[in-house]
Parts: sequence; structure tokens; C-alpha cells
Amino acid sequence: MATFSKQIFSEGVSLLVTGTTTTFAKTIHTVPSSVKDEIWIYGTNNDTSAINLTIEFGNDEEKNNIKQSIPATSGLTILVPGLVLTASQTVKAFAATTEKITLHGYVNRIS
Repeated sequence: MATFSKQIFSEGVSLLVTGTTTTFAKTIHTVPSSVKDEIWIYGTNNDTSAINLTIEFGNDEEKNNIKQSIPATSGLTILVPGLVLTASQTVKAFAATTEKITLHGYVNRIS
């Protein structure tokens, strides 16, 4: 039987998105090699304009990217609603404007 445990992202809590291209995408979470993680990510935009955000989900294929415009001065906006990644896959993010989007969330570790 599977066991679930709530965990913080591997890179910490309240992560500020600093990169503006895939080359400088901020790593949010890396799944350990022997488990699956159900990923929940919320974002907030502290700017006065909407900002486009890209979440690179799972691997380097662009088709797996999640793109969303985060409204200005918004509260928490759900970005990743419990999608599952497996061993050693990563979640990264970059935005059109640096240091205005903050990501929060958690993972449900499935082992």
C-alpha cells in the first residue's frame, strides 16, 4: 500500500522566481530517485502588471511546460494542481519579469 507524506520543495519555501529564460530557470523541486511526488504550486505576483510565468515540468521537452499569466497584485494562483513526477525529475520556473513572482506549495511524497 502506498504511503503519502507532505514535504516542502527540495529548494525550500517561498521561492522568488529570478530567471527570465529557460537557461536561468529557478529550480523549485527535484524528486528523489526512489519515490513519486505529487506537486502543488501556487504563485503570487507582487507587481502592478500581469506577468507571464513558465513552469518547466518534468523534463526538457517544451511540450511539458505550463504557461500562465499571473494577474497583478494577485493572491495565490494555483499553477500546478497535484501533477505527479517520478524519480529524479525536476520542476523549474522562469518569468517575463525578474523577482516579482513568488512560488509557494508542497509535495505529497508517494512511497
